[in-house]
Amino acid sequence: MRVSHYIKKWFPVFALPTFLCFILAFIVPFAMGLYLSFTSFRTVNDATWVGLDNYVRAFTQNGDFLASLWFTVKFTVVSVITVNVLGFTVAMLLTRAIRGRNVFRAVFFLPNLIGGIVLGYIWQLILNAILQAMFHQDLTYSATYGFWGLVILVNWQMVGYMMVIYIAGIQNIPTDVLEAADIDGARFRHKLFSVIIPMMAGSITICTFLTLSNCLKMFDQNLALTNGAPQNQSEGAALNIFRVFYKLRNQQGVGQAEAVIFFVFVAVVAYLQLRATRSKEVDA
Repeated sequence: MRVSHYIKKWFPVFALPTFLCFILAFIVPFAMGLYLSFTSFRTVNDATWVGLDNYVRAFTQNGDFLASLWFTVKFTVVSVITVNVLGFTVAMLLTRAIRGRNVFRAVFFLPNLIGGIVLGYIWQLILNAILQAMFHQDLTYSATYGFWGLVILVNWQMVGYMMVIYIAGIQNIPTDVLEAADIDGARFRHKLFSVIIPMMAGSITICTFLTLSNCLKMFDQNLALTNGAPQNQSEGAALNIFRVFYKLRNQQGVGQAEAVIFFVFVAVVAYLQLRATRSKEVDA
């Protein structure tokens, strides 16, 4: 009782530094960015109010932002499905009593420790060598090559991380439930879809959220692998915002408006995903 009393008494003191850091590092920059999205500026001190003009230009200027957003959506849908299916499959295999499974777990997890820029350049070399050998082309020849190159890269990077979360979920399934299913004569397919997957709804929620948010916000891998080539056709939304903000003349306000739009889009999609998958946890 005394411990609980002291925690409540001193909680504001210990929470205050973190709260101040959150305000200074997130709330203040976000508020400034929101304001700057309605201005024309080159530095924070010379902003001129232009209203909704930046937002109109973001959607109408060359169509680049909408094209990059559509590319991001397609890439995210494919990657979320493939990463989670492969991660779950590997987790199922490596929770069985096979020799050296801990070594295999470590090997699958290792790519997650490599930075996105490094991964992008590594896979650029690998995929360009394959394309040159087979078709005498490279990643810059077609946006299709860039799209599937990014899918391969992200799967190689993220499958091991999702595998760890799925392994934890599988190991937390009560053994008596699985034994009861075996006694009832349930086949593997029925046990998988009627017992294992529903009991892992929490792990599925976490993995889906992580893959969804990471794929939507993907930047460094896209920059290193294709840099949007050819002609910005393999450019994700985050890379497009970077290019507009830093590389186009007097377009900082438009880039900031795109960033705000993209933030709202990612937040809404992530919220809807969490709401949908958490409802399955209740049902499970």
